[in-house]
Amino acid sequence: MIKSKIRTIPDFPKKGIMFRDITTLLKDAEGFHASIYDFKEHYKHYEIDLIVGIESRGFILGGALAYALGKGFVPIRKPGKLPGEKISFEYELEYGKDKIEIHKDAIEAGMKVLLIDDLIATGGTANAAAKLIEQLGGIVVECAFIVDLPDVGGRKRLEAAGHKVYCQVEFEGD
Repeated sequence: MIKSKIRTIPDFPKKGIMFRDITTLLKDAEGFHASIYDFKEHYKHYEIDLIVGIESRGFILGGALAYALGKGFVPIRKPGKLPGEKISFEYELEYGKDKIEIHKDAIEAGMKVLLIDDLIATGGTANAAAKLIEQLGGIVVECAFIVDLPDVGGRKRLEAAGHKVYCQVEFEGD
């Protein structure tokens, strides 16, 4: 049911890309509930102290899941968005570099953290987010996504870095 609620937009953001748009899943009450319920059931027996979501769709999923599991939520943001003292991590993109940030006091050493976002493609942002969590002494229990694009290799990249990955659905192609 989850996969059927995700819209595909061809040639976005550039020609040849099939964009997997979860906004249609989020606006559908049954679809959104099914996604959060699936995550909740998957993680209800895990030892997790915090849910960390990657800007911006990871905020929606992470907030809902943190509420469902009775856990706290921490955002990882793009530069210039967090007001407190923070650390950042710069990483390579297909065409250039990007950077993400987290508050220095967001995670205490030894905390077990679930990292969540909407989609895993190349894994660059998720890998950078995991490194930020680890720099603060957190332990990434698992990385969770609604969508995996296995042909792009992000899941394999995260697993090669030692992270467990859970995805609700897969879409072949870019």
